[in-house]
Amino acid sequence: MLKKALLTAAALIAVAGSAAAEDLKEFRIGILGGENEADRLRNFQCMVDKLPAALGVEKVSLFPAADYDGVVQGLLGGTLDYAELGASAYAKVYLANPAAVEPILTTVQTDGSMGYYSIMVARKDSGMTKLSDMKGKKLGFADPDSTSGFLIPTVTLPEAIGAPVKEYFSETGFGGGHENLVLEVVKGTFAAGTTWGSGVGEFKDGYSSGNLRKMVDKGILNMDDLVELWKSPLIPNGPVVVRTSMNADMKAKFKQFMMDLPKADPACFSAVQGGDFTGFAEVNADFYKPIVDARKATIGG
Repeated sequence: MLKKALLTAAALIAVAGSAAAEDLKEFRIGILGGENEADRLRNFQCMVDKLPAALGVEKVSLFPAADYDGVVQGLLGGTLDYAELGASAYAKVYLANPAAVEPILTTVQTDGSMGYYSIMVARKDSGMTKLSDMKGKKLGFADPDSTSGFLIPTVTLPEAIGAPVKEYFSETGFGGGHENLVLEVVKGTFAAGTTWGSGVGEFKDGYSSGNLRKMVDKGILNMDDLVELWKSPLIPNGPVVVRTSMNADMKAKFKQFMMDLPKADPACFSAVQGGDFTGFAEVNADFYKPIVDARKATIGG
């Protein structure tokens, strides 16, 4: 019996050892949908170049998902080691398995805040200038797992419009990610749509960071074509999450790498985050409790 127990323990130690060794061979990054794949891969290439030396791994692999849920499922399945999530996508992971990932950092805006906004935009030539102008018109959301593109508008718009979303707007739909949603608004598929921005700086510039700013910087959006109809209450910036089962040494090395990145390589930091931020602040699951509660109450998981 003792021999069998020792053999079992040895087998478990061997499995644990191989898991730890696996951490040291490949580091797997999940990238949310919402922007075209080529741009996402280009923005994260600096991580592929820099992380092997920083973490002591042989390779870094990028996994750009078609939508938010692709990354969520990868994290839940343990096939991804790190991702940058929106708060609602993190809430989805947490509600499915609180132990799957750890939120460790979030970005800090240039004004010192750790939040951003859901922003409803419409074509400027639509003649609309305020939220009430959208009554009876078609509203577009970005993604079912987006905080700014769906959850927060769903939670906060009813108070702003004085009616349920389904009754106030003629129809709602999804644009297939933030970038595509805005393009669909410009095309006229939706009368208006909800995307995200820092709310810092000027609307005419696409603000200091966020989807609008990224689209402006890529030359695929002219802010003169849009008007802002509504801005949500402040939303917690999304977390940098790591796989909870990753070994502690790897977590510590990765966290330090990320905290150093804004000064060590500002261009890489800006490319990954999508705009201007001052750096990172440490966070944990408690920081996202309001979003977890809101998602549980509104969507259920």
